[in-house]
Amino acid sequence: MAIALIALGSNLQQPATQVSRAIDLLANTPGLTLLAASSLYATAPVGYDNQPDFINAVVRVATDIPPAQLMQLLLAIEQGFGRERPFPNAPRVLDLDMLDYDGMQLDTQLLKLPHPRMHERGFVILPLAEIVPDFMLPQGKTVVEWMAEYKHDDVRKLPQY
Repeated sequence: MAIALIALGSNLQQPATQVSRAIDLLANTPGLTLLAASSLYATAPVGYDNQPDFINAVVRVATDIPPAQLMQLLLAIEQGFGRERPFPNAPRVLDLDMLDYDGMQLDTQLLKLPHPRMHERGFVILPLAEIVPDFMLPQGKTVVEWMAEYKHDDVRKLPQY
């Protein structure tokens, strides 16, 4: 079984509910075993500012689904939640990004692994630090080491409810 890290985000239609529903769906998807799910985090939008804040999380799963097929599955889940792509960084009901797949390096039109911008995003780094603090980023530092150097004031951990 491979270990995959998946980032989740939403800023439409009760985003915390959308992310929680997506985590539940991933936990009950054949071929995936949910190993850990981070808390939910609120963050300001990136790239296109004229939209609501996002709710984000990261999950760690064990899977026997190959990476390209897993990415197709994630895209299908997004569509099932009503994801539309009118322009880059547009508001969305659900966004699922594969961050890592067993340390694999991959660069295809469909999928780039490890995710090329995960280290730049506090809304990814903080949830990663919560569930896999020793995960080694491509920059040669663990998530916790990177987090100590990275400005992430704009990311707030939401209280458990």
